Amino acid sequence: MSGHQLRKILEQPGILILPGVYDCIGAKLTEQLGFEAVFTSGFGISGSTLGQPDYGFLTATEMLYSVGRIAQSVNIPLVADLDTGYGNPLNAIRTVTDVVQLGVAGIILEDQCWPKKCGHFEGKRVIPMSEHVEKIKAAVHARGESGLVIIGRTDARAPLGLEAAIRRGQAYFDAGADVVFIEAPQSLEDLKAIASAFEDAPLFANMIEGGKTPCLSGKELQELGFKIVVYPLSGLFSATKAMMNCLSHLKQHGTTSGFDALVNFQEFEQIVNVPYYKQLEQQFAVPSTQDEA
Repeated sequence: MSGHQLRKILEQPGILILPGVYDCIGAKLTEQLGFEAVFTSGFGISGSTLGQPDYGFLTATEMLYSVGRIAQSVNIPLVADLDTGYGNPLNAIRTVTDVVQLGVAGIILEDQCWPKKCGHFEGKRVIPMSEHVEKIKAAVHARGESGLVIIGRTDARAPLGLEAAIRRGQAYFDAGADVVFIEAPQSLEDLKAIASAFEDAPLFANMIEGGKTPCLSGKELQELGFKIVVYPLSGLFSATKAMMNCLSHLKQHGTTSGFDALVNFQEFEQIVNVPYYKQLEQQFAVPSTQDEA
């Protein structure tokens, strides 16, 4: 029912702000802080799982394993970046079938050639528009009655220009995508042109600190006409900085004493819900075998 849950959220007025995460801890923090939904970043999962950039190194199996674990760790809807769907329309059907079974609420399918790259890297290439139209149609077919929200993404802005990217976004919406995502607009003028080109389609914006698109607030994007905004790498970047600082302190001083930018043991226990599992442990405690003959 997670897809239908996400659809109800999208029916509400205002813009949906999605934090990007790459593991279950990030997802649980997102839920505990009161966000309505969460997003998994392919960039973040590739970096954290493989230690490699978002260059198409992650296999479908690796991505689905991570996404499935994250989706099942929280009770809020998860929107997953699923790259190109990992092949042709038949492969997209397999991918969508799997994510529905994993409880994912929404997915992004992009029109890059494989191996794909991060949308803010140079040298992207896109498949023919007609090919991705069929992939979107296949995904709509595969979701059945699950309510899965399908976000049709185009990376055509860089290789083909903004007008071509807008045409593709419109074609993907006509093919059945619920939301349109034109990746990596290069200016505020680009964002305004995208917003003015779509009257009926909900629009998705991607805010990457240091990326190609101006990093606007949710309020600013809502005023332009966008419905969903994701900050996909903010958590990854902040966690990386925090780890660098902590490990640098440890290397310099030989101890973490004096480094106070940490949660303590008890605070982390609350994040991963240790009290709940302690209660279960007591409820199903096994009698001591010393009392048995």
